[in-house]
Amino acid sequence: MAYQVLARKWRPSSFDEVVGQEPIVTALRNALKDGKIAQAYLFSGIRGVGKTSVARILAKALNCEKGLENAPCNECETCRSILNESNLDILEIDAATYSKVEQVRELTENLRYKPVKGKYKVVVLDEVHRLSRQAFDALLKIIEEPPPHLVFIFATTELESVPATILSRCQEFNFRRVPRLALVAHLRKLAEAEEITVGDKALRLIARAGEGSVRDAVALLDQLATYGSGTIGDDEAGRILGGVDVALHHRLLSAIVGGDRSQVVTVVAEVEDQGWDPRHVFGEFLSYCRDVLHLSLGGSLDQVELPQEEAEAANQLGADAGYENLLRLLHQLLASEEAVRRSEAGLLAVEIAWLRGAELPRLTRIEDLLSGATPTPEASTPASKPPPVQPPPAQAPPEQAPPESGSARQAAEQVETVEPSPPPEEAAPPIEDVPVENEPPLPRADSDDSAPSEGDGLQGVEGFLELVRRRRQVMAAHLADVQSISFADNRLTIVCAPGDPWLEVALRRDGNKEAFEACLASAFGPQADWRILANSTEAPAAQPPETEENGHPESPPTPEPEADDLLEHPTVQAALDVFGGTAEAIDEATPEA
Repeated sequence: MAYQVLARKWRPSSFDEVVGQEPIVTALRNALKDGKIAQAYLFSGIRGVGKTSVARILAKALNCEKGLENAPCNECETCRSILNESNLDILEIDAATYSKVEQVRELTENLRYKPVKGKYKVVVLDEVHRLSRQAFDALLKIIEEPPPHLVFIFATTELESVPATILSRCQEFNFRRVPRLALVAHLRKLAEAEEITVGDKALRLIARAGEGSVRDAVALLDQLATYGSGTIGDDEAGRILGGVDVALHHRLLSAIVGGDRSQVVTVVAEVEDQGWDPRHVFGEFLSYCRDVLHLSLGGSLDQVELPQEEAEAANQLGADAGYENLLRLLHQLLASEEAVRRSEAGLLAVEIAWLRGAELPRLTRIEDLLSGATPTPEASTPASKPPPVQPPPAQAPPEQAPPESGSARQAAEQVETVEPSPPPEEAAPPIEDVPVENEPPLPRADSDDSAPSEGDGLQGVEGFLELVRRRRQVMAAHLADVQSISFADNRLTIVCAPGDPWLEVALRRDGNKEAFEACLASAFGPQADWRILANSTEAPAAQPPETEENGHPESPPTPEPEADDLLEHPTVQAALDVFGGTAEAIDEATPEA
């Protein structure tokens, strides 16, 4: 006898042998038992999940000589003739080669005659979506009002291509993808019956490569058994099928959530050395991350299609990583999926996507920044952390008037200054600070009865900077960018970098100057004064006379930066790069806005 492939040899011949379609089998059995036979059935689903097989079983059940309740028996003459494809009452037609309207009209005329031997004449029309529009129209009348002996069974993989007029005349059954665990059990049963030696790992790889299709998975089992002469090794299955072991996914996800970039690069090199398809590996890794995400939400181990030991490891990894981090990682990986799929350099695109995911643990949450929390070393790069400001000496020497020659350097040496480290690469844009809601008012500089008690004992330059950070975070960011801050002779001196106008621009915003002076009075007393210098070698600028409104000199005017200059600011450019946007124009802020 000629060799018969396993997909045909083990094709289901009864409802009990159908894999993974229990709801449909139950519905059809109950319909046969109650005698509620519809004139047309529509089976939809992906290839290889049992649509045509169930159609043949239903045709045998309708014509079985032992009756509907016991059908199909596969023993009577009618059942055997249907199995041998020699029964004249069962017509199995491929719609792809039977799509002309003339053929359909001829078919409908012949279907009006009674069956030769059986009870029903059954028409199984496979891939029905391939029929033309005119052919569908020719079928409408006979489907809606067929003879009592006629039953239609349509099968399709493209349900959306079937006209609604046909759908409304049929009982529709959607065949789902077979779960991986059920598919593994079915393959193991076939392997034992065929005396094929195969391990659980290889069976899982075959089931995963089948993607829910029983026919595809059985065909792969047959192919691997032929390759290994009846023995399927785990390594051979992985090499031939191109699948990746779950252990590699676990190791990769651990490296990404831990920010271990070198381990990510090692995994990429392993994918390249093994010759795996990077796009396929990327898709399988997304599925694994989804399983870990569900486990981090408290899902059961039975909900994921993983072996017990690997499911427990994934559960522990999800608990360590946290739901929010896994959700953020999946969002970023999905955003890179199209680039991975379309890129000609697939491995490079996958490597970049994974390395970008490994940078997520180093980022600081926007909520932490808005709350004023100091970024931890694990959550930020060293370049993004502002260095601490050193406190001033207990008693600063009085500031000397600058001499005519060489006076700037001597005066700078006599004044104890606080020199912060160079400013960060990206400075905050000169936007107006938003006051904290319901913040308690600090004592004003021009108030005679004010006291520094609100500052909780914060005094000196460090206390002043802390008070500013509490009330105006953007103002505090500008102060972190200056060259030096010092207090001497009851005056706070701020030295800005040459060409840096952002601090003075921010002070002219509504409410910023008042908050600045309130913090100054709280840290140094109500008589404290302040000034801003262009650089460390510039002589002190002449202060304007005191006014009756506030009793303090105002800082020298500085021209507003032009719109083009604002657009070129590093922070503005960084924001545009992050959000992928462009700046069209800059509007002047108004009180209404």
